[in-house]
Amino acid sequence: MMEQLEKDAAGTSSSPPGHLLQVKDLQVEFRLRTGVVKAVAGLSYALDKGETLAIVGESGSGKSVAAHAVLGVLTTPPAFVTGGSVHLQGRNLLTMSKSERRRLRGDELAMVAQNASLNPVFSVGWQIAELFRVHRGTPRRVAMKLAAGLMDRVGIPSAARRVDDYPHQFSGGMRQRVGIAMAMALEPAVLIADEPTTALDVTVQAQIMALLAEMQEQTGMGLILITHDLGLVSEAADRLVVMYAGRECETGSVEEVFRKPGHPYTRGLMKSIPQLDQKKARLEPIGGSMADLMSVPPGCPFHPRCPFAQARCRTDALELHQIAPGRVSSCHRIDEIWGDLDD
Repeated sequence: MMEQLEKDAAGTSSSPPGHLLQVKDLQVEFRLRTGVVKAVAGLSYALDKGETLAIVGESGSGKSVAAHAVLGVLTTPPAFVTGGSVHLQGRNLLTMSKSERRRLRGDELAMVAQNASLNPVFSVGWQIAELFRVHRGTPRRVAMKLAAGLMDRVGIPSAARRVDDYPHQFSGGMRQRVGIAMAMALEPAVLIADEPTTALDVTVQAQIMALLAEMQEQTGMGLILITHDLGLVSEAADRLVVMYAGRECETGSVEEVFRKPGHPYTRGLMKSIPQLDQKKARLEPIGGSMADLMSVPPGCPFHPRCPFAQARCRTDALELHQIAPGRVSSCHRIDEIWGDLDD
């Protein structure tokens, strides 16, 4: 596998100037007794300094698996990265040793998971402070003060008194805030936030997103936001990648994609958003179910659910093509779709 990854990285030893992170043709599969699951089948994107890139799609589309592959925390077996390259500030993470990648995590590349996973036998303050001790060599007393300050910044009441409390003494939402504090601790160059505010109420969600935006402004941190919340995407993100069945089906600026979706799947996602100004309007869910990643249909994987599908959609190989400056789509029938929107 390492030889294949090195071949894939040939000619791309460094990412283009300005990119913090560049992912090219990332491929991940799970080898199970019942077959092979193609969880990510060729994902590409770039993230610049201070930019927020949203990755959206239904559950099972490959968003989180791709993020875990970038971070290097997939369990092998059954998960295997079978192709592509991931460059962080010019260094290909996929050809690094495990120890090298471990040193980068938390310091240059960090992640907020959907459900914060904390060690139950250590206090939350100790777990945050450990990052400063291990990566910065900070004395324990100073590290604990820094941990209390981070807990206060993410909205944990009486943070100075709660640094010695254990995870079971916090609610699910509070544990999520601790996880966010840990991810922010070392001011990483890139932060991957996988449904970071799911367990939080709307007010706290706004506070956390404002705090992340403040960090971006101060440090130039790049943020990858993985979410189902298209409302959050419209407010917080600059660009978005839409994934379906492990594949990228559309990429573009949030403003342009929301104004004029370039793929039927994206259009379906937009129609499923409740509209406050249309109280009597019915939501239009996408019919059918997500494609089986163990046997993805030929052609466009979305064609069994697509109202625009024709014969070529069932057979022609899926390819991304530019549909406007800075925008790509994998749809064969973009002209008809955009014409329908204009009618």
